[in-house]
Amino acid sequence: MSDNSPVQHFIRAVIESDLKEGKHRSVLTRFPPEPNGYLHIGHAKSICLNFGLALDYQGACNLRFDDTNPEKESDEYAQSIQDDVRWLGFQWNGEVRWASDYFQSLYDYAETLIDKGLAYVCDLTFEEMRAYRGTLTEAGRNSPYRERSPAESLDLFRRMKAGEFADGSRTLRAKIDMASPNINLRDPVIYRIKRAHHIRTGDQWCIYPMYDYTHCISDALEGITHSLCTLEFEDHRPLYDWVLDRLGTPCHPQQIEFSRLELHYTVTSKRKLLQLVNQGLVSGWDDPRMPTIHGMRRRGYTPAGIREFARRIGISKSENVVDMAVLESAIRDDLESAVPRVMAVLNPLKVVLTNYEQGVTASRSAGFHPNHPEFGERDVPIHREIWIEQDDFAETPPLGWQRLTPGGEVRLRYSYVIRCDEVVKGANGEVAELRCSIDHDTLGKNPAGRKVKGVIHWLSAAHALATEVRLYDRLFTDPEPDGHKDRDFLEFLNPVSLKTVQGWVEACVVAAASETRYQFERLGYFCTDRHDHQPGAKPVFNRTVGLKDSWAK
Repeated sequence: MSDNSPVQHFIRAVIESDLKEGKHRSVLTRFPPEPNGYLHIGHAKSICLNFGLALDYQGACNLRFDDTNPEKESDEYAQSIQDDVRWLGFQWNGEVRWASDYFQSLYDYAETLIDKGLAYVCDLTFEEMRAYRGTLTEAGRNSPYRERSPAESLDLFRRMKAGEFADGSRTLRAKIDMASPNINLRDPVIYRIKRAHHIRTGDQWCIYPMYDYTHCISDALEGITHSLCTLEFEDHRPLYDWVLDRLGTPCHPQQIEFSRLELHYTVTSKRKLLQLVNQGLVSGWDDPRMPTIHGMRRRGYTPAGIREFARRIGISKSENVVDMAVLESAIRDDLESAVPRVMAVLNPLKVVLTNYEQGVTASRSAGFHPNHPEFGERDVPIHREIWIEQDDFAETPPLGWQRLTPGGEVRLRYSYVIRCDEVVKGANGEVAELRCSIDHDTLGKNPAGRKVKGVIHWLSAAHALATEVRLYDRLFTDPEPDGHKDRDFLEFLNPVSLKTVQGWVEACVVAAASETRYQFERLGYFCTDRHDHQPGAKPVFNRTVGLKDSWAK
């Protein structure tokens, strides 16, 4: 597991310099998601960065929802985001904040820009504005409404607010520079007319501020010191600074950009994730194959493992494309020492112990973890019929085979050495059961005069619990499913990303609550399902991660 030491990066260097020079007395960051979907692994990186820096420098981090696009936002999404932040181990500063908390202030600031001649009401449609905007190599053209007087624009803006005009018929634009090489500065729209019911303000407003305008002012009103965002907003920073400089806000936060996370074999576009959900290609936002925090939680990933993953991948301005193996490794390292170990058989082969003797053949107890005696012990019962994995028997073993073969011996984990004496086959010629004999002198000790190298897991058929186990694989077959311009990302869906098997597990898990994690010895790490598992009923497990890297080529 991690040594938990913070990894130095350029944002830390900025913060440490600011504190040393007295630019700020303390650090205040913010996490500003839009409540239009469930958070994914990329958001987890941002959460760990913003909240983690606040913790490391004894500061605070605000949770502020960007609720400026009411048509796509919902209370369900807002609640899920709060749940995710808490589950990851963080707590925001004070109450949850919303951009809508500042709607009146944002409106008042817009009137200030109009009064200063720095904003105007424009009658161009969005299509016309696009034509006027120009290209990366050609300057834009001024709107014919650009020279409206502040008095006329102010009158029109107030009438926009009063609901006199149709949706999309007018906008409020910042008056900056239509010839700027930065297209974001070519008189960007800062307000549009949109009659949409808002999750918090209802129908109070029919005009809504744009994100770029809202975000910088919200940061300033909250006194944010360092406004951290991903690199696609780097070209928006001049607009961020322009608005705050022109309004003279008492606080001018520093926007700093870092590279977003791109994880192989998945997609993180909210639009594409929503498409997977709406088309029924996954069971929901919390499907364990989804890269959402809800999905990772249901799969059995741990908050500590995700935080460690964020620590390992670091923060930089360079491309941050990460192999899934890095995430799995962080989860595996956390689970290795944190969860109890039990035995399960997922592809059972029946074994009859022909010389089993009731009252003579003994059971043993075993610890739940070799390095954590405080986890306790459980009884590992044995009976005449047991289950082993089909993969642990081979009639014609390959070179180096150390499991069961006809005439060969193997040790049952925590129990006796057994020898395979007979292979019983069914009508189709497949192995139906094995008949084996116990060396009763090998409980807790090695057999006399010979070495038995192989150890396999097993279960007493009379004591094991039937269980449903969901084996998850990568959701896509291509490492960059949305990286092909000429192909739909859905073409790369993995048709075998979920395999459900009926297996057996030790009876000691019968009372396990949902979201209880175990290592199934020799098989991997598994977690009881959040929704479908009920204590005392047939257990339902999701495979979290294998014992070894399953993403190697």
